[in-house]
Amino acid sequence: MAILDKIRKKTTILILIIGLALFAFVISGIFSANAFSGAKVGSAVAEVNGKEISIDGFRGKVDAATQQYGANASAMQIVNNVYEQEVRNSILEEQFDKLGISVEQDQIVDFLRTNPSYSQLPQFLNENGVFDENKFIEFVADLRDNNPAGYQQWLQTEKTIIFAAKEQIYNNLIKSGISTTLKEGELDYKLANDKIDIKYVRVPYTSIPDSTVSVSKSEISDYVKQHQDEFEQEDSRDIQFVYFEEKPSLNDENSVKESVVALLNDKEEFNATTNKTDIIKGFANTSDNIAFLDLNSDVKFDTIYKPKSALPAKFADTITSLNIGGIYGPYRDGNFYKVSKLTGKKSGGNVKASHILVSYAGAQSASADITRTKEEAEEKAKEVLADAKKSDAVFADLARENSDGPSAPRGGDLGFFQEGTMVPKFNDFAFGNKVGTVGMVETDFGFHIVKIIEKQDIYQVANLVREIEASEETIDMLFQDATKFEMETLDGKSSYTDIAKTSNYVVRPVNKVKAMDENLPGLGAQRAIVQWAFNSESEIGDIKRFDLNDGYAVVQLTAAYEKGLMSAEDASAQVLPILRKKKKAAQIISANKGKSMDAFATSNNSREATASALTVKSPTIPGAGRELAVVATAYALGEGKNSGLIEGETGVFMVSVTKKTDATKLDNYSTFANTLKKSKANRVSSSVYQALKEGSEIEDNRSMFY
Repeated sequence: MAILDKIRKKTTILILIIGLALFAFVISGIFSANAFSGAKVGSAVAEVNGKEISIDGFRGKVDAATQQYGANASAMQIVNNVYEQEVRNSILEEQFDKLGISVEQDQIVDFLRTNPSYSQLPQFLNENGVFDENKFIEFVADLRDNNPAGYQQWLQTEKTIIFAAKEQIYNNLIKSGISTTLKEGELDYKLANDKIDIKYVRVPYTSIPDSTVSVSKSEISDYVKQHQDEFEQEDSRDIQFVYFEEKPSLNDENSVKESVVALLNDKEEFNATTNKTDIIKGFANTSDNIAFLDLNSDVKFDTIYKPKSALPAKFADTITSLNIGGIYGPYRDGNFYKVSKLTGKKSGGNVKASHILVSYAGAQSASADITRTKEEAEEKAKEVLADAKKSDAVFADLARENSDGPSAPRGGDLGFFQEGTMVPKFNDFAFGNKVGTVGMVETDFGFHIVKIIEKQDIYQVANLVREIEASEETIDMLFQDATKFEMETLDGKSSYTDIAKTSNYVVRPVNKVKAMDENLPGLGAQRAIVQWAFNSESEIGDIKRFDLNDGYAVVQLTAAYEKGLMSAEDASAQVLPILRKKKKAAQIISANKGKSMDAFATSNNSREATASALTVKSPTIPGAGRELAVVATAYALGEGKNSGLIEGETGVFMVSVTKKTDATKLDNYSTFANTLKKSKANRVSSSVYQALKEGSEIEDNRSMFY
């Protein structure tokens, strides 16, 4: 009682202690959860225009998509697909809400009626094969009353349908505002069909060496600022790595070869049970190939006979020339050492044949549209057989015209088959006659006119196979090499690349890795490396060794690019060629102002050329490439008129229009106007969404979780 009394007196203190302990536990959990990625429990995988996409709901959709895709997509592909869909849904739902777009039951039914994915399902069709909304409503009601799990699944499907219906309404509203005039249709017609012939002189930009054209950093920077939309970049990283691949050494290869050789001959083995020495048959002498290979080979005995073409091409001639029981090897075939024993041969055991099937009503597998009697079928088959035996007969053509079999479109070709594959009478004819024989065989399918095209010998080969694998010693040495390289690079006495060069290791760079990338060239799917490169604690110059499925990679983070406008240095690879070309164009134009076409050609060591039937919609000049500005300038000129100097894609041009052929005038251009309108309407869905996405504020947190 005394103890209980003391506990009662200290109740307040106990509650305080327990509360503090729980508080410490909760706080500890907050700071330790997902410490590597920085993710917090319950945080959002993304935020679109201030609206969060819950990680919990997102994971549920990823799980559902994983079941749907199966092995057809990687984990990161599924995550990225679900993310893009969720962002799209969020952006469009915001638009639907702003416009007050909603969908009622009758609109859902109308949507289903026009959607083949639902309108063609048998359970929703009436006796005339037409979508019946009553059947659909009954189907959903039955699910609700009798299949709760199925009904819940339907409710999720219904959400998808409602969203698709809203999107259809939204796009239709936008499409209703699209119009095209007859004048636009006429212009489009003329741009595609007005033809121009020109003569021209071109001074290519390549005539001025790049080394003579200087471009400053400030010029690059100014260009980037003037074209900001073209030089926006995502967060990205540059890395370099040395790959220590787990592969067998020469010693491993020789060891496997020796183990195969040791299995060829008989060996003595003491039997403690009988107190005698037994002779254990080797592969060369054993008569029980199945048991021997089950015990000693990485690949079991395949007893199926195969044609020569199915054997390893490099060794097929040697193997097929062996006597029965003869062996060849050991030899290396890919990543294996093998010894092959010829255990069987069947001459002509693989037959290639073609046939013409003349079926009749009631024959096996005969289609419903075949109405001829058996007697009529036999009579027709005899007529076709007579035609097939003629010296000038083309069997394939006869098969296409007369055969009732599924091989008719292929000219009756059945390919190669082995004995026992076909029905008995067909089989006996094919294997009992010579190549070139044409004859008739009756089976339950009808009457066959058969031609034997080719015969091959087939072989049964027992293969003693051992895979060439890296030994434990090799794997240990690989680990030591990778660890040594890592430690030397971390030591900092020499650069990463210098140490790799000294050790004859190949350094492989990977540039502009994105936060949600998965595959790295040369390494495959390596999500852990990407996560490390983007971890807030990783700094440029950091080095880390990663354990891979087939070895190790020692990786260095070499550069980091933040989201926003590219720096002049980062954009230089793109901008330098543009600015050089502009400066070359200015230089050529400045040096040739006021010159005639002949003088322009002569002073630039060029020559006059011609091009015919050019259109603005097909502005490719033979020998010069696509030159829209040049062709458009020529199009605007009158026949016989000359242009000034034109800055083109590949050089500076001067053109003269030698002929202009206007397209035939039409009475009405509505067809072309409608085609333009349809083309614009078809782009609504993608173009509008892309514009909405570009105008949205999207915070992508995927890399915190995946």
